[in-house]
Amino acid sequence: MLIPHDTRIALDTVVDLVNTAPETDQGDGLANVAALYEFARGHDISGVGELGHRDLKGVQDVRGRFAEIFAATDARSAAEMVNELVAAAGTTPQLTDHDGYDWHVHYFAPGASIADHLAADCGMALAFIVVAGEQERLRRCEAPDCGRAFVDLSRNRSRRYCDSRTCGNRLHVAAYRARRKEAAG
Repeated sequence: MLIPHDTRIALDTVVDLVNTAPETDQGDGLANVAALYEFARGHDISGVGELGHRDLKGVQDVRGRFAEIFAATDARSAAEMVNELVAAAGTTPQLTDHDGYDWHVHYFAPGASIADHLAADCGMALAFIVVAGEQERLRRCEAPDCGRAFVDLSRNRSRRYCDSRTCGNRLHVAAYRARRKEAAG
């Protein structure tokens, strides 16, 4: 699946945003305005001015809507949710080539809040996945104690864990030890 650079960045951002939810093993990654500033800095979100509690609440709401899209059981449901989210953000597609990046499209309106910025750009990235008929690539980790979101970009759609080095290895080692114990016992 060929994904443009800006869409890939937006997909990574939406995954990281969904994974800040309080129900993750790390608690609420967006519990305060300082955490929101750190998220914006860490994801190079352009045009972020002064942020306040209203911005924090808006981003937390958008995060919940994105989580619902990841949980959608079919493309039609996902499409309806993406359409609502992107429409509410007041998208204004613009071609831009800033910060050393080649031409790409920003979907948020100039001066948009950070919540609308994320809803528009990340919503359009999710729309790209749905339009490509790849909605099943929006997944949750299958490790019993994890459930973090990820986008399965593997060629054969076989990825099962958010991170093969942590969740995947941990479960494979546990299964190996169980087999060894059974064989020895």
